[in-house]
Amino acid sequence: MSSKTERTDVVIVGAGFTGLSAALELKRAGIEFLVLEARDRVGGRVEAVQNGLGERIDSGGQFLCQDMPEVMALAKARGRTFIETYVDGEFISHPSMTPARAGRTYRASMAIRERMNRIDPDDPSIAGLTVATWIERQHDPADAKAAFRSLVEGLWCLAADKVPLWYLIDNDRRITNEVFELQYFLRDTMQSLAEDLAGDVGDRLRLNQAVTRIEHGQQGVQIFTAGGAIEARTTLIALPPATAAKLDFAPALPAELAKALSVWESGAVIKILVRYARPFWREQGLCGMVMWRDMPGLFACDASKDTDHAALVVFVGGPLALRWHVLDDAALRMELTARLEQALGPDAADIIEFNSRDWTHDRWSGGAYSDLIVDVTARYAERIILAGAAPVHFAASELSPSFPGYVEGAIVAGRIAAHKIMAELQSDIATKGS
Repeated sequence: MSSKTERTDVVIVGAGFTGLSAALELKRAGIEFLVLEARDRVGGRVEAVQNGLGERIDSGGQFLCQDMPEVMALAKARGRTFIETYVDGEFISHPSMTPARAGRTYRASMAIRERMNRIDPDDPSIAGLTVATWIERQHDPADAKAAFRSLVEGLWCLAADKVPLWYLIDNDRRITNEVFELQYFLRDTMQSLAEDLAGDVGDRLRLNQAVTRIEHGQQGVQIFTAGGAIEARTTLIALPPATAAKLDFAPALPAELAKALSVWESGAVIKILVRYARPFWREQGLCGMVMWRDMPGLFACDASKDTDHAALVVFVGGPLALRWHVLDDAALRMELTARLEQALGPDAADIIEFNSRDWTHDRWSGGAYSDLIVDVTARYAERIILAGAAPVHFAASELSPSFPGYVEGAIVAGRIAAHKIMAELQSDIATKGS
């Protein structure tokens, strides 16, 4: 290893929206920092790739809505073009239901969600319950309970029998949008926003710098990468909790903090963009949204940029993503095409480009869309992680007070962490000065 040692005030580990947002707050305050990112790009679970047609597409986090103020403001400030997700027409539930039955099922499943969110997460009567167990105990129609379970496994991307009920209640209460969360996407991709932020960070950002070890003590921290060591007064670990738990800390983190980091599991998602020559579903009076009732976690919606760019985005979440994770590209395409044909008709087979991104077991972020607590007893894990163990601090979208697991949550979490670190650094200077 090189003997070269750099020095700075703060080292931020991770250049997703959390780390980049924290970095820019520190920059505005005149605090020296470096951002270390293991990947060869910024963005974390937000990513863009070029498909076979030469188009730049979102292969990671993509959607936003007007009830997400921070990411909306950022996109507007950066001059992004918003594309409103096409929702005119009939929603398909497969296997098919009559419109009346589908409407009743949807309303009943939303009623279950509202009933769940009225429960106090600290209510002793739900201690030890998973979401699956609680659903089984409800006296709703089977279709409604199946729809709600599918919603859980599709949005949170983990089996309902793994997720503590108190955790889902607490998490869902922080997702406060009243409009459709897939309301908009950006013509230039969400990834372009992360790249804009990285441009503002400038040469304080280091890509391809995986952190191998973090030594910490009263005098500060030493962060080790293959490129050498960096000394700093403090560090912000801006990574998902399950990824942060894998870092090598010396000395080991306090037992309570290490335990709090260990109770998270990453969700599982495969994201697929299917391009067509024309939006044929619109010709049938359909909006392009499909929910497969026989395959919980499978959902499609229109992602066309315009009539010359017809596309469906398909999300495969939770246990289904884990099952399909073993499929090769050809088998995955065959499986999904068959499902699309069943729901939308034979035109669904006329695919001109098929692009998939399997986030399951991703090396640097573990999965998508976020990590979830899977220990029913770990009620205070988030509080313990947010408290950190100075000079080591943690931040992640999962820990955000608003929109955990979303880009919005990542921005909020990064800014909060930066201001906490700034206050501690100023307090430290004041103490030494006195």
